[in-house]
Amino acid sequence: MTFDLGILTISDRASTGEYVDKSGPLIRQIFSNRTKWRITHEHTIHDNLEEIAAQLMEWSNEQLSLILTTGGTGFAPRDVTPEATLQVIERSAPGIAEAMRYESLKITRHAMLSRAVAGIRGSTLIINLPGSPKAVKENLEIILPVLPHALELLVGTPGGEKGHRTI
Repeated sequence: MTFDLGILTISDRASTGEYVDKSGPLIRQIFSNRTKWRITHEHTIHDNLEEIAAQLMEWSNEQLSLILTTGGTGFAPRDVTPEATLQVIERSAPGIAEAMRYESLKITRHAMLSRAVAGIRGSTLIINLPGSPKAVKENLEIILPVLPHALELLVGTPGGEKGHRTI
């Protein structure tokens, strides 16, 4: 099974060309080396709640398997990615964001400042990642091993439940 991926960079400065985004390209690099993934959508937009929500809705309406956002998850006044995501999702997937924060706290105390969320809209999983390339890499290392199984369950792949193992 191949999963379609959208990468949405959220940054006022990167969207105007004032700053060269490194997190979006890093996500692309990490996923382009994996056979189960096809990057079909990439875009950079402003830190604007309505614009973010509209882009997430458009891509999930196209039934992408996974949308990863990068940026806008902190405490700054324009950091509204979690709020936009919460407007769009139909079901929450809190364990994903909790796992990212839990493991990230082992690296830096600043992880407790993340307001990232994850959830499901239709058959699309949406996950907020931080804007820092270092944090993006660390967070993807945490969640990447479970993403294929999560997406198989989400679309009802026959045998998807077999991925549940007991210890």
